Amino acid sequence: MEVAITGASGLLGGALAESLRHDGHGVRRLVRSPSDEPDTIAWRPDEGSIDARSLEGIDAVVHLAGVSVGERRWSPDQKQAIRDSRIKGTTLLAETLARLERPPKVFLSASGTHFYGDTGDTPMTETSPTGGGFLAELVRDWEAATGPAADAGIRTVCFRSGVVLTRRGGSLPRLLTVFRWGLGGRMGSGRQWMSWISLADEIAALRFLIDDDTLSGPVNLVSPQPVTNAAFTRVLARIVHRPSFLVVPRFGPRLVLGRELADEILFMSQRVEPAALKGAGFHFRHPDLDGALRAALDKEPHDG
Repeated sequence: MEVAITGASGLLGGALAESLRHDGHGVRRLVRSPSDEPDTIAWRPDEGSIDARSLEGIDAVVHLAGVSVGERRWSPDQKQAIRDSRIKGTTLLAETLARLERPPKVFLSASGTHFYGDTGDTPMTETSPTGGGFLAELVRDWEAATGPAADAGIRTVCFRSGVVLTRRGGSLPRLLTVFRWGLGGRMGSGRQWMSWISLADEIAALRFLIDDDTLSGPVNLVSPQPVTNAAFTRVLARIVHRPSFLVVPRFGPRLVLGRELADEILFMSQRVEPAALKGAGFHFRHPDLDGALRAALDKEPHDG
């Protein structure tokens, strides 16, 4: 099987490419910079250009590229950059794949659980409506940009990932530093729900979505056991043998990150269920938080 991946140099893209190659599959990386390496395909989504011929006959395309949501304060320019990196790239890919003579069997496009907005204690599945806020609107438009591929008959999946737990990157390494200094604590009331997934399960789920031809449309990539922020804090503190008695009030992160970013990333409550994956028979390796965190802090196994 030959799989093309955007964002292959990132956390998820690199782990997925490693997993596929480990099992003998070919990987083609879509890259923005000129390259003579045989496993690369040139594209410049900001300019609307892509080497379409190199995508002919590819079995699957996995789209992971996009500007990080939480690395900088949300100025108007930063928010536009976040939108453009997702909408323009997804539109370019979807329209290009739709025109191919030998299109891929499946197009997987990254998405996020922020589609649902702040849901309080209410469980959300793939059939739940979209919520409000910048990220919810972004994800809604991001998923809509895959339309040309789906309209052309390509099986298209928008995978709505939760927080991916891994020491390789993302939020967990930053949290570990704070907790190991004994400064960890819940965010605000701690009652907000957090939908998460281990890196091993994220990669296994992506492999599952490539292979299982019954799944299309939105698919939640989250553990079947979401937790509150207070529960997450207690489990992480216990594993690293540190206290967790501190409370981080809203004004602190709002001061550092800005009100909108802090509220949507740190204080939004999302209790999301992986209904589609469970219905299709996907097996979670790390369904509970304790096991997922211990796996992340140990040596994460090959995912195949």
